[in-house]
Amino acid sequence: MEGILVPISLFLGAFAMVFGIRYLSNKEKMAMIERGIDPGIHKATPKPFVSLKFGLLLVGLGLGLLVALFTVRGIYGSDLTHQEESQSVAIYFGCLGVFGGIGLIVSYLIEKKWLDSQSNTAKV
Repeated sequence: MEGILVPISLFLGAFAMVFGIRYLSNKEKMAMIERGIDPGIHKATPKPFVSLKFGLLLVGLGLGLLVALFTVRGIYGSDLTHQEESQSVAIYFGCLGVFGGIGLIVSYLIEKKWLDSQSNTAKV
């Protein structure tokens, strides 16, 4: 009996969460209309560098995995014991974080350079 309660409660919880979010969003929009504010103003503006940002993030994560793989293979050799394998997990997650962060920083620098060039051409 306990095995069936978990999926049912997860389904009901997910339904309640989605319903609650939609209900509160509708209530917020109705309050904005009552005050004379256009509820469509705060819609998300298009972000031209989203694909660049995620692309560089994934490239950074891939490089992090490769560096971690070569690091683990270089430190421990090809035959890993269980303890060495559990320690190598930290290297993998560390490299993922570092190289993913480097990818986001590179994305920021590219965006900043483009925005600076756009503002310089607008002043001329």
